[in-house]
Amino acid sequence: MSNNTFYISTPIYYVNGSPHIGTAYTTIAADVASRYKRMMGYDVHFLTGLDEHGQKVASTAAEHNMSAIEWCDSQVQNFVELWDKLNISNDDFIRTTQDRHIKGVQQLMQKIYDNGYLYKDTYEGYYCTPCETYFAQDELIDGKCPDCGRDVEFIKEENWFFKLSEFATPLLEYYESNPDFICPKSRYNEVLSFVKGGMHDLSASRSTFDWGVPLPFDESHVAYVWVDALINYITALGYGSDDESALENYWPADYHLVGKDIIRFHCVIWPAMLLAAGLPLPKHVSAHGFLMAADGSKMSKSKGNALYPNELIDIYGVDGYRYYFMSDVVFGNDANIGLERMTQVYNSDLANTYGNLFSRVSNMTVSYFDGFVPDLSKCDSAIIQNLDCPMKSIADGIFEKYTKALDVLDFCGASTAVMELLHEANLYIENSAPWNLAKDESKKDELAYVIYNGLETCRIAATYFYPFMPDTSVELLSRLSIGIDFENLESGQLKDLTTWGGLKAGLEVTKGAALFDRIKNK
Repeated sequence: MSNNTFYISTPIYYVNGSPHIGTAYTTIAADVASRYKRMMGYDVHFLTGLDEHGQKVASTAAEHNMSAIEWCDSQVQNFVELWDKLNISNDDFIRTTQDRHIKGVQQLMQKIYDNGYLYKDTYEGYYCTPCETYFAQDELIDGKCPDCGRDVEFIKEENWFFKLSEFATPLLEYYESNPDFICPKSRYNEVLSFVKGGMHDLSASRSTFDWGVPLPFDESHVAYVWVDALINYITALGYGSDDESALENYWPADYHLVGKDIIRFHCVIWPAMLLAAGLPLPKHVSAHGFLMAADGSKMSKSKGNALYPNELIDIYGVDGYRYYFMSDVVFGNDANIGLERMTQVYNSDLANTYGNLFSRVSNMTVSYFDGFVPDLSKCDSAIIQNLDCPMKSIADGIFEKYTKALDVLDFCGASTAVMELLHEANLYIENSAPWNLAKDESKKDELAYVIYNGLETCRIAATYFYPFMPDTSVELLSRLSIGIDFENLESGQLKDLTTWGGLKAGLEVTKGAALFDRIKNK
């Protein structure tokens, strides 16, 4: 294995809400990136988890006549089961109620305190409990939370404050020397504008309730929930424990994937905290857009326009679900999600193009070659040399396009490069008409050439599509009698595995059931 490491994280998701298509989207994106990096020979660490502290969690638990930890424990399985169902390959799942996290938070807060970046004062202002966020009066919209539109509470309490204002210049210098730290570019400009506009010190603790991590230097205060939550990215690697080998191996993170609504926490507050503690900053924070209803409005249960992961999986299957969000939703942009478009993409790309190609060529392999990959070395070379295969030149160019795209989380670009090959192969099969060649014994070699090229296209596509649709790739390759340990490839092996002509003659081919059943519009 390569010594190269790759550390990627999702946000830790709020335990009070069930996983939705937005949380699933971020998690699938991190999974695709992780599987791709493993295919490239990297030592990958993929982290996700849950944010379980804060006033809202404590209040919700009380409403259910449960202790806060009982409430959190009751919600965890909702996430674990969905990530398992979606074939998420995370290496770790952290909960902010775990001892390893609490110890790490206390160590980091102690370090920031010792370095002189925390002071005690009284906070007076507005607080949105559902968002767990402080707002100045001029930030409110019609007196309500600018993020969720709900009522805010005026609070006055003793807090420890983090000297965020002292980090404007160091942050701006870091952004300038690392212009791809914040992506996409539109988010970079937003964060830059925010920091240049002047930053206030941040309330870093709460003292009116106790559901959180007690500060080691003042146990009457618990860490403000966002401060607590952000530290998970290093506590999961052993920060604050007796064994920090994982931290030394994987930190700084290569990518924090976040929704655009929490980019300031990750691009301003988190790096400032790390600077205050003398720790390296993450290499990239990549923010995706919002997933909206088909008409562009916000999804909500009350409007009846919300879509839920389990319901969509029932319609499109796990790999169909994963493929749609990674091929039709540009990471970084807002997107309108509707069943009509999802069905169109599924039928066009997966049922009609990918699945249909394999169905046709595997069926013809069974019918014309007794279910074995044709051996072109036994064909008349003069005939073969005069035949054209347009897929070969396309296949030769995919690796560069595919890797270049996925290295910057351009999932759509990578999937499009593979689909181009499949579209060309379907056209090739139509133009070559192997069913007609099979009727003429003198065309046997040409038939073998056409079928081999169709099978080879499927092999290469399945290999590239593994990060997107792992189960389908394994299934298709198994029908070609090929087994690949995708999670443990060595550096350079993917390029070798996707080189045209790698399909060995004589392998047994099984046609099996349709990879993707066509969905009828309802």
